[in-house]
Amino acid sequence: MSDMKETRFRVEGMDCASCASKIDTAVRRMPGVSDVSVSVTAGTMRVQHDPSSDLDAIRRKVSGLGYVVTPGAALAGDKPAPEHAHGPNCDHAHAHEHDHGHSHDVKAAAIEGLHGHDHGPSEGPWWKGKKGRLTILAGGALVVAYGIGHLFPAIASYAFLIAMIVGLVPIGRRAIMAALAGTPFSIEMLMTIAAIGAVAINATEEAAMVVFLFLVGELLEGVAAGKARDSIRSLSTLVPKTALLEEDGRTKEVPAESLPVGAVILVRPGDRISADGTIIEGESAIDEAPVTGESTPVRKEAGDAVFAGTVNGDAALRIRVTAAAADNTIARVIKLVEEAQESKAPTERFIDRFSKYYTPGVVVVAALVAIIPPLAFGGIWSEWVYKGLAVLLIGCPCALVISTPAAIAAALSAGARRGLLMKGGAVLEGLGKLTAIAFDKTGTLTEGKPVVTNVVAFSSPAEEVLRLAAALEAGSSHPLALAILAKAAEDGIVLPVATGSHALGGKGVAATVEGRDVFLGSPKAAAERVALSAEVQAATTALNDDGKTVSMLIVDGVLAGAIAMRDEPRADAAAGLKALKDLGIKTIMLTGDNARTARAVGSQLGIEVRAELMPEDKQRIVGELQREGFVVGKIGDGINDAPALAAADVGIAMGGGTDVALETADAAILHGRVGDVALMTDLSKRTMRNIVENIVLSLGLKGVFLVTTIVGITGLWPAILADTGATVLVTLNALRLLRPIK
Repeated sequence: MSDMKETRFRVEGMDCASCASKIDTAVRRMPGVSDVSVSVTAGTMRVQHDPSSDLDAIRRKVSGLGYVVTPGAALAGDKPAPEHAHGPNCDHAHAHEHDHGHSHDVKAAAIEGLHGHDHGPSEGPWWKGKKGRLTILAGGALVVAYGIGHLFPAIASYAFLIAMIVGLVPIGRRAIMAALAGTPFSIEMLMTIAAIGAVAINATEEAAMVVFLFLVGELLEGVAAGKARDSIRSLSTLVPKTALLEEDGRTKEVPAESLPVGAVILVRPGDRISADGTIIEGESAIDEAPVTGESTPVRKEAGDAVFAGTVNGDAALRIRVTAAAADNTIARVIKLVEEAQESKAPTERFIDRFSKYYTPGVVVVAALVAIIPPLAFGGIWSEWVYKGLAVLLIGCPCALVISTPAAIAAALSAGARRGLLMKGGAVLEGLGKLTAIAFDKTGTLTEGKPVVTNVVAFSSPAEEVLRLAAALEAGSSHPLALAILAKAAEDGIVLPVATGSHALGGKGVAATVEGRDVFLGSPKAAAERVALSAEVQAATTALNDDGKTVSMLIVDGVLAGAIAMRDEPRADAAAGLKALKDLGIKTIMLTGDNARTARAVGSQLGIEVRAELMPEDKQRIVGELQREGFVVGKIGDGINDAPALAAADVGIAMGGGTDVALETADAAILHGRVGDVALMTDLSKRTMRNIVENIVLSLGLKGVFLVTTIVGITGLWPAILADTGATVLVTLNALRLLRPIK
């Protein structure tokens, strides 16, 4: 199908897998469309189609379902179709800006959709949206109904009926719209039949409560989806909006997105680098954590590559731009995140799938019970209509609608108390199925900051080496300096005053301390000042082989000692990895750090290591594991992990990671304990067992009362007890998940 095109659309208003499923079904039926891929979190839809396909018709079809659609660019090098593409790279870093800039051209009205969701914008407080206002109104009506019921019992049922109607009218209207669009038994239809069935036998209080709980669940789902979309959009803010362009011997500030390949820019100390490029003049420490996850700043000099969004450290740099804004590293991360999410098949909620068979089955059985005996066997109409209503109530899916979310809510609450955050039932289920977990190193398996591991004495005592080194670093915010100062504070060392302190072009720092000339710097810089003996060089090499960064201290021209630092593993990392291996789960470390450091940490923890990886490499390895048959979890804490987090079957953000990592991920471990990963998978398995128990309990109880009602043993009141009793029992079962996690 080499003549096929692929076009990306921005779709606003999606907030669940059901949204994606309905859009997928509708667009897939359009002429010339061969494949559709929808991402709820990214808010995008990619369509493979014939060159002659009417993209405007596709847009109108999705708009008609209740979403705001902005056509994006044709992909894979295709020429953009007129009025439907903003350029060949619109789907990169500035795609979000294009969306906002051109949205006024799209006249699609955000009509209410087919699945009970308000498709308005996700920005702003939840209570200001249509969905929030409807939920508050339905809740208020329910409270008023309870008040009226206590004061005037005679009209209680009417009060609850009105409270139910407040929430049910929009749900019922959408159920009808869904039926007309080819989805007759959506969850809205299930809810409508449940509520009407309850009203038919005068259980109006229950009907009103079920409708309200449904609205609350939909509201929470929409809020979560909106935050996830905002986090992806925020990636582009890492790249500065402006750059200092050198042109004709002068420097001027220009928009970063206008920088052409080959342009020369000036980046001052402390500034973010505004484009991917190569250093042509200058030497500085670059904080590459946003891109590679490197735990400490990397020393770069002329000829080295630098990435957009990284932070220049201590010296001005002149950089030649090597990639346009739409193709820089951060832009590619955005694109990779979105594509990885689009590649996930939309997962229908269990209750939706089940209702395709359960709801029509219940309606048919109830109708047959009410009609066939009077027509075929001369039964009394009132008696059999009564039994039919009882069957409808017994079959009312209230227990299923409430109890399954109750199990999920209980598990999420129990996890949250332990600092384990999971984004919904699909994530809970997926965690229990993991067979391989890929860990980031920095900030995930390690603490994320260097600490002093060795103070080596050569000509001076170790305490003196640390005391003088700390004096030089006093006031510095460099991660290595902070490590030295922290070690000195831990040892209770009183620091002398350093005067005339100054940095030496990336080589180190020098000052006068207690009348002595003191220098602290890299072994290479130290070798330029003093001769390093074979013994010293061997000791340095051994420390380097352990993945440690070494700084040499020279006092009055004599090598006094050395300090070694490394980002050390978390205290529980080894035990946490062992717990996963005991569960039969494969573990692997994926890191942007240098191979030597990664191997040193990996050997300590006993984990397979893949090092010096860019974000796309991590995503690729996750894909390779999936093709080998593994169900893959990815754990990380940085922006560089975002594509792999999105591509994995379950993405887990660790500790105090970036907002993007937390929002891109499906779950988060807030306290940063590696051992919590095994606890999370165990919670998942217990929750799924609980849900199965709830379903069996609910349907089993209903089955028993269905038989007894038809044979005349039980009537309407036992039918009500069958329904409410099932709801109570499965809810109590779900609450068992609230027990503390150990």
